[in-house]
Amino acid sequence: MSMSMNSILKQREPLLALMVVALVLLVGARAPVFLSGASIANLVTDSTLLLMLALAQMLVIVTRGVDLSVASNLALSGMVAAMLASRNPELPLVLVVLTAVVVGLLLGLVNGWLIGYLQLPPIVITLGSMSVYRGLVFVLSGGTWVSAHQMPHDFVAFPLERLLGLPHLVWIAAAATVAMLLIARHTRFGRDLYAIGNAPHCAGYIGIPTAKRLLWTYGLSGMVAGLCGYLWVARYAVAYTEVAYGFEFTVIAACVIGGVSIAGGVGTVSGALLGALFLTVIGNALPVLQVSPFWQSALTGLVILAAVLINARGGAKRSRQILPLHKDELQLQSH
Repeated sequence: MSMSMNSILKQREPLLALMVVALVLLVGARAPVFLSGASIANLVTDSTLLLMLALAQMLVIVTRGVDLSVASNLALSGMVAAMLASRNPELPLVLVVLTAVVVGLLLGLVNGWLIGYLQLPPIVITLGSMSVYRGLVFVLSGGTWVSAHQMPHDFVAFPLERLLGLPHLVWIAAAATVAMLLIARHTRFGRDLYAIGNAPHCAGYIGIPTAKRLLWTYGLSGMVAGLCGYLWVARYAVAYTEVAYGFEFTVIAACVIGGVSIAGGVGTVSGALLGALFLTVIGNALPVLQVSPFWQSALTGLVILAAVLINARGGAKRSRQILPLHKDELQLQSH
């Protein structure tokens, strides 16, 4: 049974990749402009922010948690960066970006401390912080916008400037993907997150510092949201209170579609990546086909429900295999 389950999990990503390619080709057959080089390049660039946020969210969900505050964190960090740059145009861009990243990290660590050390429910804490952070955007800005003409040229230009023919956004997303791959597969930190998600009560018995791991997992999610905050407001050249409103649900949807189990312990970088690409293709294709945005929401919802059903069936089989393993480990620990 173990081998068959592993084979199913391994086949999921190739299947999703084929679905993404098929969807692109089907839309291209109906609207050939969708297959143009410019359109494909725009599709890849559009997916970068969702991809980075989904990769960080994947690590959170693996621990049986969820971070609903990422979009609000993004909006607050982006507003801080935009206001800092507009009021101090002489500041080096690297300091502005670093400020956004640090703000995002601190906001994420607040979640991580409450969830890890106080053992409060992730969905409740991040739902609360989502509202608090969004409110702080309004308090900080006074409800006003920071528009393109107020931002320094290098602040706005950086995300879409090209290096070796590709926008900086794509290079940053590629670097984030490699970093998350290394964390998830090749570090003790990453392996511990999967152990916490599989059996949280057993993790402590085998020496995993659960509270510390959760603190830095949510910190990492916040840090990525902070970076994306700068990239978002710079790319679209505007910062306002409603930036990325509701985007946290798109991020979670990308993870679920990519096979990240909401029950914890299961999720891959490639799955989150493909989930983000799938949603980006849908988001870009339907306007080309002149389909109502209401259908876009309905279609995305149906895909999420289907993915949850598939994950739930796989999770039931997986749990029957993992629990005895942890009991054995605990018996070994007691000896």
